[in-house]
Amino acid sequence: MVGELSSFRVMTFDCYGTLIDWESGLLGVLRPLFAPSGSSVGDEEILGAFAEGESAAEAEMPTAIYPDVLRFAYRRAAAILGIDADPSGANRLACGVGDWPPFDDTVEALRVLKRRFRLMILSNVDRRSFARTQAGLGIEFDAVVTAEDVGAYKPAIRHFRRAEEIIESWGLKRPQWLHVAQSLYHDHVPAKALGLSTAWIDRRRGRSGWGATKQPSEAVTPDWTFASMRELAKAATKLAED
Repeated sequence: MVGELSSFRVMTFDCYGTLIDWESGLLGVLRPLFAPSGSSVGDEEILGAFAEGESAAEAEMPTAIYPDVLRFAYRRAAAILGIDADPSGANRLACGVGDWPPFDDTVEALRVLKRRFRLMILSNVDRRSFARTQAGLGIEFDAVVTAEDVGAYKPAIRHFRRAEEIIESWGLKRPQWLHVAQSLYHDHVPAKALGLSTAWIDRRRGRSGWGATKQPSEAVTPDWTFASMRELAKAATKLAED
């Protein structure tokens, strides 16, 4: 299996949830608003309501920029939870994407992978939001494809079509491409439908439920599963951890 991983030339990544700890970022804003002191609303309930709101926004507003998706998702999640929506909270969520932290294994793993692979982002955000995130990741990606660029949100396949165009412009082909993501719903279902190889970064290992993503629309089996980006980097490059 290690040999197969090292044979890829390009890795594409979902960003938020895979490289960035978006559930912590979301809860940092939503917990005080949706579950103030004494509330019985728990984190998983908040994340589940957000997942419903976000997926509805992305389906209904495919060309909207991500901050507007977040505002819609906030209002929908508040309604699901039976809570009055606070406009200032919606704006706080919409403007906070660049503040969401990387997982503690992300930056070093990307540096290790960058030595051997071309790296590309396929993200359901806008260019401005991603630029703030990029500054904290410490590497330059070979290409970035956002929802703003393609006018659609995953699990729609436009990100993957655009990525394939870029990869082919590099003289590379689909069998040399591995897609890496946490969300089965947003990423693995469409990627596998296109016949791509995928690696699942199972950031919720040991926890029940789907968190801030919806349950996948169909059963899907990634080609590899890792608990962290550190595990992926070690397997793909055969390098021992520091």
